[in-house]
Amino acid sequence: MNKSILMGRLTKDTDLRYTSGNNTAVASFTLAVNRRFAKEGQPQADFINVVAWGKTAEFVGKYFTKGLQVVVVGRIQTRTWDDNEGKKHYVTEVVAEETYFADSKRTAPIANKPDSSEPTVSESGDGFYPPMEDDDLPFNGGLDFP
Repeated sequence: MNKSILMGRLTKDTDLRYTSGNNTAVASFTLAVNRRFAKEGQPQADFINVVAWGKTAEFVGKYFTKGLQVVVVGRIQTRTWDDNEGKKHYVTEVVAEETYFADSKRTAPIANKPDSSEPTVSESGDGFYPPMEDDDLPFNGGLDFP
């Protein structure tokens, strides 16, 4: 079984491209994943290359930004290729099959969205978000409840 589950922070913004043949989205990014056991007082991290394809790539390209903590579920893949000078290159990367946000809204980096309608943390500092209107609830589906 080839399954990888990673939680880490993006080291830079996602690189979203499209293939020339069939215009398939492909996103690349690097996760800094903290090691569980490190020397005392010296956090250590592994930098893992991740690639996502199709709809997952479009989602990642739109929402994943530098510093954001995310979870990636996927598989490890190794590839080789020869460059123009005939030198062989090897790469090991995780192919993302599922992606999730791991930051709370309060700690997540804020995207540059001046017209954002996202609720903000209450001014009292209690960590709660103001209540949403019924029309804004994602699970309401337009149904009227008593």
